[in-house]
Amino acid sequence: MNRLSLVYGLFSVFLTLITGISTPGAQGYPTRPIQLVIAGAPGDGIDLAARAAAEELSKLLKVPVIPLNKPGGAGTVAADFAAKSPKDGYTLHYGSSQGLIIGPSLRPKDTPYDPLRDFEHLGLHVIFPIVISVQADTPWKKFSDMIDYAKKNPGKLRCGTVGGIHLQLETIKFATGVDISQVPFKGGSQAITALLGGHIESTFLALSISHPHYESGKLRGILLDTKVPSLPELPSWAELGYKQNLHPSWFGFLAPAGIPEEAKKVLIPAVERTVKHPEVSSKLQKMWFVPHYLSPEEFQRLHKTNYEDALVQFKRLGATQ
Repeated sequence: MNRLSLVYGLFSVFLTLITGISTPGAQGYPTRPIQLVIAGAPGDGIDLAARAAAEELSKLLKVPVIPLNKPGGAGTVAADFAAKSPKDGYTLHYGSSQGLIIGPSLRPKDTPYDPLRDFEHLGLHVIFPIVISVQADTPWKKFSDMIDYAKKNPGKLRCGTVGGIHLQLETIKFATGVDISQVPFKGGSQAITALLGGHIESTFLALSISHPHYESGKLRGILLDTKVPSLPELPSWAELGYKQNLHPSWFGFLAPAGIPEEAKKVLIPAVERTVKHPEVSSKLQKMWFVPHYLSPEEFQRLHKTNYEDALVQFKRLGATQ
């Protein structure tokens, strides 16, 4: 019996050397498709960025990376699903600052996962600018015009948002002293449709979702949360002289905490190569995203700092639930 085992073993090694065929159990991670849980609806900014990256990641990993949209709950639905997924490296999370910072810091007692401890950080992907948009034929040419209207008409200005942009809007309300009614939507495309149809007066969404409607002449941007050099005519919050910080928005790759080291050793460099790939970066920049790779350690530090800042900010605003 031992002799037969020895012969079989020698034959398997020989077969591998001459054909490159792996014997059962010898092939390393990954060996099957990987599920990428996206914290947004199809067509949202996060969905567009995730799918652009998933295509390249599939090539590098040599297995399909299959997008799975889990919208809702300001990104917390997807984050909860991913955090509770098997820790085998075959479920990844394309998460947002909304689901990993805003939701948990706004409702810490009701969040069914720990946004820091329940995830492995694989790499930051993009930072995305947020913009306030209005209909092109509105008399509001500047942000100050909209604020003047809100002061004269308390509660009548409705602003469509998605997920954790709630914090930025609360900060704007606090800094300007105006009453803006937030109208939450599950997806950015739904909010844009409502604005185009006159059901709300403004939106505060990712620039990638809003900008195509500037080009068509239907909408106009009046304020960015962070400066975009290629849009010099659009002022940023800081340029208008406001001192309060608007929380940064980002997307990144994560996995449930506790995945095998073998999986991390494969995934981390693959994520870095994907984020830094020239074609992927160019595609994202055309959609008004800003590719910005951070290593797992740097990403984790950013996440922790942002989360702690959000807890303090929500408490100051009296918004924590």
